[in-house]
Amino acid sequence: MKYKDYYAVLGVSRSATEADIKKAYRRLAKKYHPDVSKEADAEEKFKVVSEAYETISNPEKRAAYDQLGSFRSGQEFRPPPDWQTRFGFGRGFDEGLDLGGLDFGDLFANLTGRSGARRRGAQGRGGFAMAGEDYEVTAHVSLDDAYRGTEVNLDLSTPDPRSGGRTQKSVRVRIPKGVTDGQRLRVPGKGGPGMNGGPAGDLYLNIALRPHRLFRVDDHDLHLDVPLAPWEAVLGARIEVPTLEGRVVLTVKPGSKAGQKLRVAGHGLPRPQGGQGDLYCVLSIVTPSMPSEREKTLYRELAETSRFNPRGQFG
Repeated sequence: MKYKDYYAVLGVSRSATEADIKKAYRRLAKKYHPDVSKEADAEEKFKVVSEAYETISNPEKRAAYDQLGSFRSGQEFRPPPDWQTRFGFGRGFDEGLDLGGLDFGDLFANLTGRSGARRRGAQGRGGFAMAGEDYEVTAHVSLDDAYRGTEVNLDLSTPDPRSGGRTQKSVRVRIPKGVTDGQRLRVPGKGGPGMNGGPAGDLYLNIALRPHRLFRVDDHDLHLDVPLAPWEAVLGARIEVPTLEGRVVLTVKPGSKAGQKLRVAGHGLPRPQGGQGDLYCVLSIVTPSMPSEREKTLYRELAETSRFNPRGQFG
């Protein structure tokens, strides 16, 4: 059997990720698709590219292919003696069967019982079918919409098969509640149209949360700066603080300090598996910017009466 280097066909390394393989396939399929390509032998090249993609994009087939080892393209080789038993093949490879006439692609099509029109680029009535292009866009979402879920309209630039150029289409997409900044969502079938009966591509949304005037986001947790008057920090207080679903009462214990965090459980963003993150109230102490004469008098009395030294550690 002659070896085919499927990784070399797609121009990727043997350690390539699923995304790397898919990206390489789409680039080459677009280049060699017989319905649009002007390359010489485009149809044959497209078949080879599709065969390579069909094999190493499938985890089971890729594992079987990698177990064959690495050879030069076109080099004669035989699979390891126990290869066929480990990957579900019957007798033959180590019993003197002549492999010279066996097609390399059929070998891996048979691994999952898909002989015949096995490849993603198999030719149908209208020519070679090809999946549509995947799209990736950034969806800017407010924190309130992330909390409740929302729908957004996206304008996408897609190929126009009739003109050969591109056209604009509007897509309405549901954003589930609890999305976080930097999250990537897949929307199946909302990408570019397939060719000759091929499936539509997918749409990938990169979530970007707009800054909020009060809250900072850390995954599904929220952080809120809570200012206290000096007497509230010293004496303790019960104060109202905002959340994304309304106001709640926060208990500040006597002797609270600036920078201290108070946790309000279950008032963050919803989690996909259920429940919610938490709200962390970060305390700060503020003083009146324009104290009245009476306030100044009381502060002077406090300064004269108190023996508290905030810089005692200086010695």
